[in-house]
Amino acid sequence: MICKRIIPCLDIDNGRVVKGVNFGQLRDVGDPVDLARFYQDEGADELVFLDISATIEDRQTVFDVVQRVAGVLMIPFTVGGGVGSIGQVKRLLECGADKVTVNTAAVANPELIAEIASECGSQCCVLAVDARQCGGGHCWEVLTHGGRRQTGIDATTWCIRAVERGAGEILLTSWDRDGTLSGFDLELTATISAAVSVPVIASGGAGGADDFVSVLTTGMADAALAASIFHDHRWTVAELKRVLAKEGVPVRL
Repeated sequence: MICKRIIPCLDIDNGRVVKGVNFGQLRDVGDPVDLARFYQDEGADELVFLDISATIEDRQTVFDVVQRVAGVLMIPFTVGGGVGSIGQVKRLLECGADKVTVNTAAVANPELIAEIASECGSQCCVLAVDARQCGGGHCWEVLTHGGRRQTGIDATTWCIRAVERGAGEILLTSWDRDGTLSGFDLELTATISAAVSVPVIASGGAGGADDFVSVLTTGMADAALAASIFHDHRWTVAELKRVLAKEGVPVRL
């Protein structure tokens, strides 16, 4: 049986790790290198690094910070934020990233997904999708520019098309749940997981172990990502994995 992955997330702003609610109200939570080392020691399966202000500020990801974080890691390392070209993808890989996420640039130019998959491999290409519920029903809209811009694009349709172009994984964030500690959006996650043939990482809303159990079973996610509960020491990765194992969720202890 394939183990489910637990992935802490480092949201980076001006070289520091921050956390907010609904992609806003940011607060400083620490140094990215120190936190990366800590989460690896705690048993994290992977680490995600997102430069959340790069797209908004129309600049490239902070390559020097990526390199410093990669230097202390031996677990898979995914980097995103402001990635808009195959050249930037290759530079991030040279800095030590194992996978790269694309979001806003991929919406503007879907062929970027195919280009990354062709030149670097599908396993390297992670589509980051920020989705917000629309119309109060079974519908989610893709947001870009750090959750600030509406696109009118249906999230399920977009994920399917991205996988057809070569995306090897989906990092799916619920805008509605981000930073709220109210639980993952199980309906959103299950809908996308059922629609695509690649792994889905659930993100947005983790508040406790029960939320991880639910999203990794009912939500059909292959992995679950969180920030607040780890940064604020509500749960450690090790504690969370022990609960998951006790509940019958396959994890690497």
